[in-house]
Amino acid sequence: MNLNTIGLTEKIKNDFQALNQNDEMIIGRVALEHKHMYRVWTEHGDLLCEVSGRFNFEALSRDDYPAVGDWVILKPRVDEAKGTIYRVMPRYSKFSRKSAGRTTEEQIVAANVDTVFLVNSLNDDLNLRRIERYLLLTWESGANPVIVLSKADLCGNIDEKLAEVEAIAFGGVPVIAISAELKSGIEKLGAYLQPGKTIALLGSSGVGKSTLTNLLLGDDKQVVKEIREGDDKGRHTTTHRELIQLPNGSVLIDTPGMRELQLWESADGLTETFSDIDELGEMCKFRDCMHKDEPGCAVLEAIEEGTLAAGRLNSYNKLQKELAYIERKADKRAQTEEQKKWKNITKQSRQKKKMK
Repeated sequence: MNLNTIGLTEKIKNDFQALNQNDEMIIGRVALEHKHMYRVWTEHGDLLCEVSGRFNFEALSRDDYPAVGDWVILKPRVDEAKGTIYRVMPRYSKFSRKSAGRTTEEQIVAANVDTVFLVNSLNDDLNLRRIERYLLLTWESGANPVIVLSKADLCGNIDEKLAEVEAIAFGGVPVIAISAELKSGIEKLGAYLQPGKTIALLGSSGVGKSTLTNLLLGDDKQVVKEIREGDDKGRHTTTHRELIQLPNGSVLIDTPGMRELQLWESADGLTETFSDIDELGEMCKFRDCMHKDEPGCAVLEAIEEGTLAAGRLNSYNKLQKELAYIERKADKRAQTEEQKKWKNITKQSRQKKKMK
């Protein structure tokens, strides 16, 4: 396999040379993760890999482990089509969310992504608040967002819907309407599907991600279930994250639909996503204006004048509170990890003393 066509850059090559101290090691890219086993693309083809014992011992949290899209340093066993991963290379981007449930832990959805296609359907499932959340996490990831509105053939007021989405797509975020049924709008995605580039498809279940993947592949390698009768919603198809190489050389990461998308340390992304509110906030009478009932609040004035939707400010406030909560929980988690780190160091020190 030619690694250059799946995203290997000179920067990544240089990082590998600087980090690798063993001639037996090679570089590879994680294409699939399943219960701590990894399918890795390498110059020797696909290898089924696991992390080394030392890697496992030193890992402090879930985000220390390889994720789909990661470049890793591994020792291959070519005859067995297997290998052992010793290190994860530095990530230049990562799309993360808080793990589902009560645990305050980062879950990396996709790593080393250039562009994120945020897929939302134009039928009754269109949700502006959800798009804002996806945009926030994409900006934070380091990748560039593109909003893809699917099922355009099922939308009777497409111009109105496009205007609503474009009103929250600040920072020059492209908004592209497509129809898999009519095969329209797909050509507009070509500008982002370039050889060596990685694109992640993100969105809720049933919005058409797998259908879009099939169209880009040009075949029917994936099984896509039909639209449900009665509500025009698709059925969940993808069950795991996976790298898929497209015929033109670009790489696609298809992801399962997300029932919940909880934020993860996205303060910078909040500024990008709600740049309109931040700009209005600069004109408020008080620097510490909370945009609630303060006199001279430019944000509230904009809502009264109809130039800013009240729902957008509500979403901004809600996401701010969520981020503050996660930050408090993350601080406690960091303290726990530090304690675990020093406990491991002490344990290793005692073991060395016993061996002397």
